[in-house]
Amino acid sequence: MHIGLIGGIGPAATEFYYRALVSLYAKENRKLDLTIANADAREMVNNLEAGNQKAQAAIFSRYIDQLRAAGCEAVAVTSMGGHFCIEELESISSLPIINAISALHAYFTKENITKVGVLGTRAVMQSRLYGLEGVDVLTVAENELGEAHAHYVSMAVSGKATDEQRTYFENAAVRLVSEQGAQAIVLGGTDLFLAFDKSSYPYTLVDCALVHAAEIARLGMN
Repeated sequence: MHIGLIGGIGPAATEFYYRALVSLYAKENRKLDLTIANADAREMVNNLEAGNQKAQAAIFSRYIDQLRAAGCEAVAVTSMGGHFCIEELESISSLPIINAISALHAYFTKENITKVGVLGTRAVMQSRLYGLEGVDVLTVAENELGEAHAHYVSMAVSGKATDEQRTYFENAAVRLVSEQGAQAIVLGGTDLFLAFDKSSYPYTLVDCALVHAAEIARLGMN
């Protein structure tokens, strides 16, 4: 299957998806047929913060039309934040969408994970992973959402993490596990791999981007 990705939101996340898909296909000795459309990260962030789901879905749909014209048969949005408008996008998309939320639901069910701590944008955290069913979704305190969101957006747009951002997210993860009893920490922002870049942590990490990429590859190869 010819896969289309809406990338650029942000650039580091796009590269992360690309490398993951290349690796997954190489592991199966399969050829990856892929086209990427480059969306505007700042435009998406502005619509995300304003709650303009319809406006962003319309923007994404135009990129999907470009990908369809390039021969793509299915498409994925390379951003958990970008999934804030996924329902609106699915209703107008000219191609089937490989939805990260559905992939996460299947993953947590398979792994018997029922209580997770989620970090990411304000939309991801406030919506409890966009209303993901079957899992108790925990996040930082309400009065801390703005700080977490600001750290994340700054990191996503720049494509790199500062020591301050790494420390903030690592401390938040520890609190979610030790104080709220999370079984795993979910990297609910595609760019969070920039902050969680150590070889190991004293808790289970679930990277939404890797789960999503695995589902993209599974469907693409089958």
